[in-house]
Amino acid sequence: MRHSQRTDDQLRPVTIETGVNRYAEGSCLISFGNTKVLVTASIEDKVPGWMRNTGQGWVTAEYGMLPRATHTRGRREAAAGKQSGRTQEIQRLIGRSLRAVVDLKALGERQVLIDCDVIQADGGTRTASITGAWVAMSLALNYLRDEGVLKADPITDQVAAVSCGVCDGVPVLDLDYEEDSEAEADSNFVLTGSGQIVEVQATGEKRGFSRAEFDRLFSLAEIGCTELFALQKAALAAVKR
Repeated sequence: MRHSQRTDDQLRPVTIETGVNRYAEGSCLISFGNTKVLVTASIEDKVPGWMRNTGQGWVTAEYGMLPRATHTRGRREAAAGKQSGRTQEIQRLIGRSLRAVVDLKALGERQVLIDCDVIQADGGTRTASITGAWVAMSLALNYLRDEGVLKADPITDQVAAVSCGVCDGVPVLDLDYEEDSEAEADSNFVLTGSGQIVEVQATGEKRGFSRAEFDRLFSLAEIGCTELFALQKAALAAVKR
């Protein structure tokens, strides 16, 4: 039995609260258990210089952890003068994940900027960020449609992400920090609502893992993402338009 008393295929309690930032076109606070991420989506009527006059838009992301998101205070990366490799890797992953389900041509020459700020970290911050970012982006693009700026929804599908790992020889879904730090194998799956794979990150931490174990991890990810897709839809449905 897991220390949290969850079953092998059970997510932590997941909540998605929308409209938490009055200024952003789209925003939400997403919680995977004790992991909490504030996500905002902002619209700019311009694209990066290398995309000008292409007739296409862009979706990009920034990710960061607040100084006391973990057990000990971490220094702000801005104060250090550069982002860590981990931060750069995660924000690129978030951007790739969202662009996989957006028709950039239908977006027009405008940019959606996603900011993911980790308020509290207990494992799975990148997967929570991706799952919440899709909600914030959807709200921002719905705003543009309501304003008559967009005639059609550029979003082609849902996207969500979840972590899985092998703990004490057993594949389990949605690792918290305690499980993640001791896992024999660790993975992150980014999947779409139609069942496509956007990205898989899988690593043997203490040993290699078998094909059978990987297949079970993938199956658990599909179970978890199916639940996350339903929660995303419910969060959007609760918004008054």
